[in-house]
Amino acid sequence: MKTGIDLSIKGELAFLTLNRPKQRNALDLQSADDFQDAVRDIDANDAVQAVVLTGNGGVFCAGADLGEMADKGAVYRPWAGADGPLAKPCTKPVIAAVEGHAVAGGLGVALWADLRVASETAVFGVFCRRFGVPMSDGTPTRLPKIIGRSRALDMLLTGRPVRAEEALHIGLADRLAPEGQALEMASALAREISQFPPLAMRADRDAAWAALDDDEATMLILENEGAQAAKKVEAAAGAARFKDGIGKGGAFDA
Repeated sequence: MKTGIDLSIKGELAFLTLNRPKQRNALDLQSADDFQDAVRDIDANDAVQAVVLTGNGGVFCAGADLGEMADKGAVYRPWAGADGPLAKPCTKPVIAAVEGHAVAGGLGVALWADLRVASETAVFGVFCRRFGVPMSDGTPTRLPKIIGRSRALDMLLTGRPVRAEEALHIGLADRLAPEGQALEMASALAREISQFPPLAMRADRDAAWAALDDDEATMLILENEGAQAAKKVEAAAGAARFKDGIGKGGAFDA
């Protein structure tokens, strides 16, 4: 077990769990690194055919740990960029099981997956818009590919919450599960996928990822470069506001 990240292998499935429930599974610097290490372990394990990605405690992921950012003045290395934990897809299909909030960088984590199973409790959104923290986690690059540019700009510019039914309607979620059953449904889907002959399945998957990439690796680096000014000027002050209680649990005036 890694700090804030649990990885368990059960037969042909890997279960990757964000496990910082007191922080709403927000990732600090160490757990972001540990997430990347866990993905490398999955990539190297030939027995694993599919991955279930989820969060502990009824929440998927609230993004980066702004409390740590406020305390340490930490300038987070990009979660995507050239070599961050979300810079490239896992070599195995990933099914995200989303209960509760998948917001700010947590949205980027969900977008890194191949498919998203959303509970009726799920909420997606660019909540960090209110705190001057840019999305250098792949969201500005990947979200338009999944839901279209206009809808992506709606989320990126307004920071509004997108709940499960709307997420399903716009293609941000692929399956809708009853409350508390996203993990069960995602596990069943991953198990179904894992039973197919792997070479053909992965070849088709790789082609689908590449079809809309338009050199995604370069775009993720440019995404990070564009975020630098906001990180230097706005992010620290915004993180301090969050630490003082503004926006905890997604409670905003707007």
